[in-house]
Amino acid sequence: MSRYFPLVFLLILASCKHETAIHPQRKNIVETVYASGKIIPENEYNLYALSNGTVIRKLVKDGDTVKKGQVIYIVSNDAPTAKLDAARSIYQNAQSNISEESRVLKDLKLGMETAHDRYLNDSLQYIRLKTLMDQGIGTQNNLDNARTTFLISQNQKKSAEEKYYSTLNDLKVNFENAKSQLAGAKTDLDNYFIRSEQNGRVFQTLKEQGEAVKLNEAVALLGEANKRIIKLAVDQQDINRIKIGQEVLLKTDVTGNTVYKASVYKIYPTMNEIDQTFRVDALFADSTQQNFIHSSVEANIIIQRKNNVLVIPRDALTSLDSVQVQESGKIKSIAVQTGIHTINDVEITGGLDESSSIILSKK
Repeated sequence: MSRYFPLVFLLILASCKHETAIHPQRKNIVETVYASGKIIPENEYNLYALSNGTVIRKLVKDGDTVKKGQVIYIVSNDAPTAKLDAARSIYQNAQSNISEESRVLKDLKLGMETAHDRYLNDSLQYIRLKTLMDQGIGTQNNLDNARTTFLISQNQKKSAEEKYYSTLNDLKVNFENAKSQLAGAKTDLDNYFIRSEQNGRVFQTLKEQGEAVKLNEAVALLGEANKRIIKLAVDQQDINRIKIGQEVLLKTDVTGNTVYKASVYKIYPTMNEIDQTFRVDALFADSTQQNFIHSSVEANIIIQRKNNVLVIPRDALTSLDSVQVQESGKIKSIAVQTGIHTINDVEITGGLDESSSIILSKK
């Protein structure tokens, strides 16, 4: 359903009721769709607290420009700071345990090397005695003892190697776990520093130093510093007539009767079920700067313009498609074809001409 805000039209009605004859006239006519809304910054968003606590520092004020990642608030963070310090200490210890200077690995490596040397000596001794035994030199008892010693050394060497590499693997796993815990602790602590998500302006801060904040509570409103969007609501009965690029004439509550030009640049496909409207965004047609946001807007979206068309006053219609005319001294009702309807006029596309005498009732 189309609605309009009055631009310059006033209808003065006489106090007494009488009938008068008028003739259709030719004039320029504009079809519009009414929409209301507000001005918002581009990329407007709320900044939310990521933790519970108390604001210990507020680092910006309303109207400040900020960079992406800039800290807006700092929330009390003694517990996560202590957690981070502990995680950092564990990480540093785990890092030390897998370094070349690791005391644990040095001892195990030394034991592995000692077992390896003992294994080499015992294996050489066993081979030497076996060679002599094959030549008939030596005793079987000495050879058996040498073989037993060799086998013990071999097992000790294998055990020392397994212990070294198992410990090294455990220390690497401990290091990765410590690294992950440190990263988690840093993230937890960072949640107590509320930052801007992008370059822009702080339009409103919602918390002051010393106030409590809760997880997921909005603490500030931000958006683009200078770019503005006209966020309009269009009735569902009119949305099919709205097209990208259509001209928009609008007023704001802040600037009174000043009329601004804009154009439709985005139409959203989902209806707001509460008021049965669709969102339509428009952009100012020039470099108009709006210093204030969320100011109310009333707008007319230009659907079409026609020049030099036949029109009659809207009040002349006795129904949607008929008027009363005077012919040969008699008054009768005839059907007409209409086009554009405005708040005051109706385009006549058939049934009347400029010579038609239309009866208009007035009060």
